Amino acid sequence: MKTAVIVPAAGLGTRMGRSSAEKAGTSRKQFMLLEGSPILLHTVRKFAGSGRANEIVVAVRSEDLDWVGDMLTREFSRGLARVVEGGNSRQHSVENALSTLDPDTELVAVHDAVRPFVAIETIHKVLDEAAETGAAIVGVVPVDTVKQVSRANGRARVRTTLSRERLVLAQTPQVFRYSLLLRAFQAARNDGFVGTDEASLVERLDVEVNVVLGSDRNIKITRQSDMDLARLFFQEQTAGEIHS
Repeated sequence: MKTAVIVPAAGLGTRMGRSSAEKAGTSRKQFMLLEGSPILLHTVRKFAGSGRANEIVVAVRSEDLDWVGDMLTREFSRGLARVVEGGNSRQHSVENALSTLDPDTELVAVHDAVRPFVAIETIHKVLDEAAETGAAIVGVVPVDTVKQVSRANGRARVRTTLSRERLVLAQTPQVFRYSLLLRAFQAARNDGFVGTDEASLVERLDVEVNVVLGSDRNIKITRQSDMDLARLFFQEQTAGEIHS
């Protein structure tokens, strides 16, 4: 089954803060160095190593097209990974990448540029689920009690406690049949709808999106404290590869 992976990496990464920018030379988290390589590159390596990606499309800002393209060309043979120009939002970036895919693409996986610790097993599971059902995402059940609140006059008040058994925290990859994702983006564009992830666009079509349980190690690196955890995970991952 011909599978494309889209990695939106055009974000500005403002949550990292000034101190992180000074240490890493950039405030954009996807390009911060983790053991000598940009986080983005670690992420792309996971999908390249999964054996399931026919092509990987990375959406970046216009000023990053040349150097990121050169980096991907050096790292991956046979044109496996390439760049396209992203947009000012995740949705715009993914849509730009989607428009460049071959019409014979069957599955499209979208994965955050800053989730480099997704397990190969998880990639395989969510791809298999989407191949069977048409739409699947990775998610984890929250470990904390979740409260629904209302906000007024600068205060938040608890209205109810939500059952954790009916909740998941959405992660990526999010995988869909190519034709379905095209239709979801077209409908969102026509309606002026902006979603927080690809699944929210597909859900508007009254299509069921299935969930594959992921791992709390599939972290999204957004803050400096996440980098400390990422270094630990990388060391453990490297040690496991050496001993396997």
